[in-house]
Amino acid sequence: MVRRIHRIAVALLSSQVALMLEYRAEIALWALSGVLPLIMLAVWQGSDGAAAAGLNATGLSHYFLAAFVVRQFSVVWMIHVFEEDTLQGKLSPQLLQPLQPLWRYLAAHIAEQFTRLPFVALMLGGIALVQPELLWWPNPGALILGIAAIQAAFILRFLLQSVIAMLCFWSERAAALDRLLLIPYLFLSGLVAPLQTYPAAIQKLAWLTPFPSMVAFPAALLAGEPVAIGEGFLQLGLWCLLFYPLLMLLWRAGIRRYGAMGA
Repeated sequence: MVRRIHRIAVALLSSQVALMLEYRAEIALWALSGVLPLIMLAVWQGSDGAAAAGLNATGLSHYFLAAFVVRQFSVVWMIHVFEEDTLQGKLSPQLLQPLQPLWRYLAAHIAEQFTRLPFVALMLGGIALVQPELLWWPNPGALILGIAAIQAAFILRFLLQSVIAMLCFWSERAAALDRLLLIPYLFLSGLVAPLQTYPAAIQKLAWLTPFPSMVAFPAALLAGEPVAIGEGFLQLGLWCLLFYPLLMLLWRAGIRRYGAMGA
């Protein structure tokens, strides 16, 4: 059983990596489009707001650079490709194969992360040339926990967007709902500002949503800020446990509707 799973995983990932390498120029552009945290760093460096929230210049630069890395490796585009596959009937042949189609989408995202890695390294190298004082090397513990938190944040984003993607079985424009989520994601995740710079009420509201777990927690962990590690990973796990059964429920209902339409 384990060998079979390993064989399938290797075949899926190798085929998806080969596919993503064909689109490496497009992935380079995607990586360049994820520089919002670096832009926000430039904005916040000239502001007194960070100092008022207890962040010094070094802590601020570490946070936004960590948020940049988190953003690069937690990108999810599930809803856009799933909407296209559903509308154009590309999902139908996948349903005939002895593999849950969602695994194929997950493998595509992981393969895209591997393909994106050298471009992110080049961008960090560019930052090192321009402003070497902005870069730092996390201690091994923070690095390992940060990588684990980034991957957990990616899984959470994948599950959340997959839940929304399932609405493609009922609507031809489900991707529009994902665009609505972009606003709270930008504001409450900590991508445009560290959460501690917000009023206390907004901070409490933010932590009632899954968005801070997607950026603020892994970025703070990677930046070496004092964070409640256990509580952060527990929140990530609980949100995943909430979205996964919801995803499976919507998938089964959606497939029944998809089949009833003759697909």
